[in-house]
Amino acid sequence: MMFYKSSDHLTPVSVEEYHRISTLLAKEYRILDEERFSDWLDLLHPEIHYWMPGIENRRRENPLEYGFFDSKHMAYFDDAIRDIKRRVSRFSQPSAWAENPGTRNVHIVAGIEAFYGEEAGEYCVYSTFQNIRSRGLDEEYIFSGRRYDTWSLVDGVLKLKKRLILMPNATLTCKNINTFI
Repeated sequence: MMFYKSSDHLTPVSVEEYHRISTLLAKEYRILDEERFSDWLDLLHPEIHYWMPGIENRRRENPLEYGFFDSKHMAYFDDAIRDIKRRVSRFSQPSAWAENPGTRNVHIVAGIEAFYGEEAGEYCVYSTFQNIRSRGLDEEYIFSGRRYDTWSLVDGVLKLKKRLILMPNATLTCKNINTFI
């Protein structure tokens, strides 16, 4: 399964479409920072695949399917819409000890590149991100990485259909990864 394609053969979007897409990515992060998860769910395509594979340290002469990760190996997230809704629902449960006290998030998106996808009304969007998570008095974790998204028009509204999240870390040093990136 090829989750993302090199942008070498893709056509960049117009300035107007770039503005629309980059504004949407900033809005998505603001919604997540404000914990408006039902609004965030509205941005998701019913067929979403939200994937953050584990990164493996491999010698260059012994690569995996995609270099440092493989679709058949461990993933932090490998979610469809049902899985994501379940995670969102869990945030509001009293038994969600990892969210009491709540995590404070600041998401930053940068390095946005947007291209027309292979299908009409589809866009390939590449970006870099930083997610700063703070909890309690002194817990702070910073995640950085790249995202490879496919956004698709559904009834004139852009919906996130695929997201591949790649962090350079082979090991995450946080207690949990109870966040959306």
